[in-house]
Amino acid sequence: MANFLHRETSGEYRREELIRIIERSLEQLTLPELEALYYDMATKNYIHEM
Repeated sequence: MANFLHRETSGEYRREELIRIIERSLEQLTLPELEALYYDMATKNYIHEM
């Protein structure tokens, strides 16, 4: 239980929840929508390709 409380207080639980929501939403997007999202995120420097 202490581990769960630590995750919740650190924000890790909320972060994981948001990632799951975003992943499910991304799966529903069309290719043009994904490309538009990619371009928007890249121009805002949210995407850093290696």
